[in-house]
Amino acid sequence: MFKNLTFYFFLIFTSICFSQQFAISGNVIDLNNKPIAYTNVVIVSKENSEIIKGATTNDDGVFRIENIDKGNYIIKISFLGFENYSKDLELKANIDLGLILLKENNQELEGVIVLAKRPTIKRLVDRLVFNVENSTLSNNNVLDVLKHTPGVLVNNDKITIKQSTPIIYINDRRVHLSSNEVQQLLEGTSASNIKAIEVITNPPAKYEAEGGSVLNIVTNKNIIAGYNGSVFGNYKQGSEFPKYSLGTSHFFKAKKLNTYLNYSISPRKDFRSSNEFVNFIDAGQTTSSWETDFEHVRETSNQNINANIDYEIDKRNSLGFATSMLISPRKNTQTNSNSTTDVFGSNKILDSTFITDNRKVDETFNMAFTLDYIHKFKKEGEKLLISAHHTNYDFSSFQNVDTDYLFPDESLIRSNRFQTFSSQEIKLYTGQLDYELPINDSGLFEAGAKVSNINSKSILTQYNFENDVREQDFQNSDTFLYDETNYAIYSSYSKDWDSWGLKLGLRAELTNVRGNSLTSNTNNNSKYAKIFPSLYISHKLNDENELYFNYSKRIYRPRYKQLNPFKSFLNDNTYITGDPNLQPRIDNQFILGYTFNEYYTFELYYRHENDPALQYFYQDNDRNVLVYQYTNLDESVSYGLDFTTYKALNNFWNLYVLSSVFYYKNSFNPIDSNIDSFDGEQWSLYAEIVNYFTFLKDNSLLAEISFNYLSPTNDGPTDTSFISSLDINIRKTLWKNRASINLGILDVFNTQNFNSTTRYLSQDIFSKFQFENRMLVFGFNYKFGNFKLENNKKEIDVVERNRLNNN
Repeated sequence: MFKNLTFYFFLIFTSICFSQQFAISGNVIDLNNKPIAYTNVVIVSKENSEIIKGATTNDDGVFRIENIDKGNYIIKISFLGFENYSKDLELKANIDLGLILLKENNQELEGVIVLAKRPTIKRLVDRLVFNVENSTLSNNNVLDVLKHTPGVLVNNDKITIKQSTPIIYINDRRVHLSSNEVQQLLEGTSASNIKAIEVITNPPAKYEAEGGSVLNIVTNKNIIAGYNGSVFGNYKQGSEFPKYSLGTSHFFKAKKLNTYLNYSISPRKDFRSSNEFVNFIDAGQTTSSWETDFEHVRETSNQNINANIDYEIDKRNSLGFATSMLISPRKNTQTNSNSTTDVFGSNKILDSTFITDNRKVDETFNMAFTLDYIHKFKKEGEKLLISAHHTNYDFSSFQNVDTDYLFPDESLIRSNRFQTFSSQEIKLYTGQLDYELPINDSGLFEAGAKVSNINSKSILTQYNFENDVREQDFQNSDTFLYDETNYAIYSSYSKDWDSWGLKLGLRAELTNVRGNSLTSNTNNNSKYAKIFPSLYISHKLNDENELYFNYSKRIYRPRYKQLNPFKSFLNDNTYITGDPNLQPRIDNQFILGYTFNEYYTFELYYRHENDPALQYFYQDNDRNVLVYQYTNLDESVSYGLDFTTYKALNNFWNLYVLSSVFYYKNSFNPIDSNIDSFDGEQWSLYAEIVNYFTFLKDNSLLAEISFNYLSPTNDGPTDTSFISSLDINIRKTLWKNRASINLGILDVFNTQNFNSTTRYLSQDIFSKFQFENRMLVFGFNYKFGNFKLENNKKEIDVVERNRLNNN
C-alpha cells in the first residue's frame, strides 16, 4: 500500500531520478539498546588524518554521511559520558555499519567541564536552525532567547517573523495557548535545557496549515539513566514594579521509563501609561476634542506545570503521556485601570471632565492532556505515530467600572456605574496519525491525518445601577455558542542529492463552523475546504555558496475573541466588539535566498494575504464613542529584502547582523465613511546587531551587547513611530558548570516606547504609550543530581489551543 501511495505521490509532484553514491551509515546505541541522539560522527582520512566530513545522529541514533570518495578512512564517534569509538574503513561502496555500541564512561562524565560556547546558525532546506545550547543565551528565559534569534522580532508583547505572527512549537509539538499565555510560558521557562530554535518561515505540509510561520523550540534529550534537576530564577526591576520568575525542573530515566516535570511561577506587576488625543469631526469641522490620561496596573502570578512520562513497551512500541497546565488564580490576577478625560468644545475651552476607575479580576484554568503511541517498523526509520488530545479551558472575569462626570470647576455632574460578569468554557478534542517512511538512501515520505472538534460557550452579563439598585442590561448581555470541526490530511516527500535538496508537500483541510448568538438569535454557519501546497528547493553551488527557493500557502483562522459579538465596555464611552462573520485569512508566501561565502545571506520575499483580520480602532463621530472592532481587511501585500551574517571576528568576538527593508500595504473599508476602500502603506527598516564576547581561559565569562531598531510602520489605518533598544547582558558559569548567574540591563536608553496615529477622513486619533521597558535583570541557574544529563521535555500537539485567547 505504501509503495503505491509513494508512486502516486511521485506522479503528482515530479519525477525523480536516483544515482548511486558512496555513503557511510549506522545506528548508535547504548548498553540498553537505546538510541543515542546528537552523537558526533567524523570521517578522517587515514593517510593524513584530515577531517573529511562529519554529522550528528538524529533522535533515533541514526546517521548517514554521503558523497565520500573511494579510499581508506577512520570513523570516529564520540558523545559526552561515553567512551570514544573508532574503526578503520576501506570505502569501495556504500557501507552500513549497523548497530554501533557506545560504552558509558561515568568517571569521565563527572570530571568533564562543559564550556559555554557561542550560538551558531545552520540553514536547512526548509528552515534556519539557531543553536543556543550552553551558549551565552542559555541562562536566560526562552523569550529572551527569541529576542536574539535570527529573523525574529519580539516587541511590546508581540512575536513576529517577516511581519507575520508565528505559531510556537516545542519539539515539533504545538504549544496551544493564547498569544498572551505563550508569552507567559516562554518567559517563565528557563533556556538552560534548550538545544536550538528553528525558524520556519514557510512551514512544510507536516505542520498545521494554521499560521504564517513556525518557531520550533528544540530541547535536549535525556540519554543516560539516572536523575538530575535544576532550580532557576529571574528578577527584573522596572521603573515601577519588580517582576519575578522561579521554577524547578526534574528528570528521571530508567531502563524503560523516562519522566520530566517542570513547575514555574511568575509573580509580577506591570505598569503601563498612555495619553490619547481624539478630535471628533463633523463635515470637516472639529466639534469636540478629548484628551485622556490612562494608568494601567496588572498583577499576575501565573503558574505553569508541564510533565510527561514515556514508557518503552518493547524495542518497537512506546507510550507517552503529557500534560500542560496554566493556572492564573483569581486572588493574584487583577487589573486596575484609571483614566481622566478632559472634554473640550469646538472653541477648545474645557467643557467637562470624566474620571473612570476600572477594577477587574480574572481567573484562568487551562488544562491540556495528550496520549501518544509510537510504533517503529522493522525498516530503519519507518514509524507510525498516533496521538489523542483533550483541552479543558475555563476563564471567568468580573469587572466593576465607576465614572464621575465633573464640571470645569470639578463639581459633580453625575456618576455612573456598571458591572460585567463574563466567562468562557472551551472543550477541545483531537485525534492525529502520522506515518514516516524512509526511501532509498536520502529520501523521506511522510503522510498523516487529523480530526479536531472545538466547542466553546461564552457568557457576558452586564448590570447597570440606577439609584444604587443593580439591574441587568439585557441589551449588552449575551451567550455566544461556537462549534468547529476540522478534518485534515497531508503528504510530503523530501530528497537530498549531492548538491540539490527538494521537499514537496500537500495538505488538505475541511472546516465546518457553527456560531450562534442566543440574545440576538443570530446564526453564522459556514463550511470551506482548502488545499495548501508547499515547495522547497535548495542548490549548493559549492561548499560556501547556496541558492534556495520556497513557497507555501497558509491559513489563519479567526480567534474566538474576534468572533464574539459581545460589546465589552472599558468605560462608558469605549468598548471592544467582535464579528461572528469574520473570514479566515489565506496567505501565499514566496522566498528566494542566496548564501555566499558561507556567512552572508540575502533573502527576497513576497507575501499576499486575503481577508486579514485586524482590531480596528475608530471613533464614532455621531455618538462620540471609541470602538475597538475586529474586522476583515480586503487584502494586504508585503515584500522585502533581508540580509543576515553571523561570523567570528576573532577567537573571543562573534558578530550577528540582520537588516530587513520591507514594504507593507493593505486595503480596508473605512467604517465611518462612504468610501469603498482606503489604502495604508509604508516602507520600513528593521536592523539588529548582536555582539557575543567570551572571556577567561575556560570561557566561563560571557558578555552580550545587542541593539535593534524598527523604523515607523503601518498596520491598516494606524501609523506607528520608530522604536529601538540597547541591551547588555553578562553571564558567569561557576563550579564546573553546575551553576551560573547573569546580570544585565534591558533597553538602556528607554527608547522602546512609541506613538500611534490614526488620521484620515473623519478619523483623528493620536496616542502615546509608556511601558516598563528599561529593566535591571538578574538570573541564576543551579543544577543538582547527575547534572550532565539532558532532558526529554516535549509539548502537546493540537492546533486549536493557540486560539484560546481571552486576554
